[in-house]
Amino acid sequence: MAPTWFSPATRTELIENLVSGVDRYNPSNVGILEDYLYHQIRSQEYDCLANLAILKLYQFNPDLYNPDVVINILIKALAATPAPDFNLCISLLDERPINATLDEPDPLPSLLPILQGLHHLLYRCRFPAFWRAYRSEQLESLRDNYTIECAGFEDSIREVAIRAVKSTFTRIGTDRLGLYLDLNTPEALNAYIEKLGWTLDSSGTVVNVPPNPDNQIEATVVQENIKLPQLTKLISQAAKV
Repeated sequence: MAPTWFSPATRTELIENLVSGVDRYNPSNVGILEDYLYHQIRSQEYDCLANLAILKLYQFNPDLYNPDVVINILIKALAATPAPDFNLCISLLDERPINATLDEPDPLPSLLPILQGLHHLLYRCRFPAFWRAYRSEQLESLRDNYTIECAGFEDSIREVAIRAVKSTFTRIGTDRLGLYLDLNTPEALNAYIEKLGWTLDSSGTVVNVPPNPDNQIEATVVQENIKLPQLTKLISQAAKV
């Protein structure tokens, strides 16, 4: 996970040079990094370090600030939960000065609490609550103006839920899994289960989660070998206390 996070396989040599070298602080490169972000939006790729470089440039150069870019960065970071990507992005937005050069009202102040609320629900694995909030009328502008443009956004959130299920369950009911994934018909849920390579039990109402290091309980035997001189020393020290 860490090597992929630091240097995704999809990152080009140009972006690698910008992110890894001193040029990451060159404001003239912000356009290249912003274009790369929109490539991520269209292609379902993700590069947290490149996106953090954009936010750092905005922090150093407030006149470059583009609220739509910031919102898209946060939307991409949501799907990395429970990794710290979202909070890393938020940390670079603190005490951001108001940019008076914007042609339209800044949408970030109203959307930021919403995105933080969605992240909180994902981080706490409250997946049904996440989907209810995301589908609500109050978040219509987020869906219509932003996440609809982010290819595979909803599936990327489902992958967050699947990671949690894989590390927690060996068996899970189809009704519960359907709520976690926001797949409300048996056909849609069964197709997703088949894509994962998971199976249903004979009743068709319970999903078998394949074993993995996180969902298997293994007894661990801890054995300590204490030699007689060590034991004598311990007893002597205990007597002095």
